[in-house]
Amino acid sequence: MPTDTRISHISKPGSNLFIELGFSAAEAKRLYAASQKQINDTKLLKEQLMTELSTWIEQHHLKQAEAAEILMVSRPRVSDVVNKKTTKFTIDTLVEMMSRIGKPVRLAIG
Repeated sequence: MPTDTRISHISKPGSNLFIELGFSAAEAKRLYAASQKQINDTKLLKEQLMTELSTWIEQHHLKQAEAAEILMVSRPRVSDVVNKKTTKFTIDTLVEMMSRIGKPVRLAIG
């Protein structure tokens, strides 16, 4: 039996996907708010790490190509960090880059 690969539904940007998945309105609202908080928290953490990396690059008067060599990434990746393109990075990758410049990241809870 062949697999059906046709698109049967497209969610509108910004819509509450939890309602579309069949959750009650109250539960969908709660789940949506929780997911948005998690997305925002992750974005904030990535921005903080990128700011630290960008500041380090600036303080050392490095060109992006020089920073790329030290960070062991491509020059366009350094540009993405400097321009805070958070969707292009995982937290792990940014923490690894911080480690490469001698700035280990410590996690504080609470």
